[in-house]
Amino acid sequence: MARSQDSFSKKEKEKKRAQQRQEKQEKKDERKANAKKGKSLEDMMAYIDEYGNISSTPPDPNKRIEIKQEDIQIGVPKQAELTEEELIRNGVVSFFNETKGFGFIRDLQSQESIFVHINQMSERIVEGDKVTFEVVAGPKGYSAVNVKKVK
Repeated sequence: MARSQDSFSKKEKEKKRAQQRQEKQEKKDERKANAKKGKSLEDMMAYIDEYGNISSTPPDPNKRIEIKQEDIQIGVPKQAELTEEELIRNGVVSFFNETKGFGFIRDLQSQESIFVHINQMSERIVEGDKVTFEVVAGPKGYSAVNVKKVK
């Protein structure tokens, strides 16, 4: 007599697959029975309150704030323009490298460090010299121009 081609493990795997199919079908039937179709538009709406939180109730119209389009700033704000008296400043050379041709001037008013290039000087300067200079806004920040040594 011939033996059966199905082994014990094959039969177990087949039973397991059938059980999984049965469970899947039961879940599908349950979802169909509990499905809520036709929700109203009001039930699906979500609102954002004044603090940015999502809520199911509409916001209070009395708390509404009007915002002008010009007041909205996207990105980094531009630097403010300087007046004529703010342009000419006094300072002390805090660092200068003659071989590379640049340095920094410590502004006496704001204690800010301002870049200076050798092409913007009328005479040779060294560290510790007192100078007058004008400030120009460059692409990487302020830089000193028309640098003159104070005698």
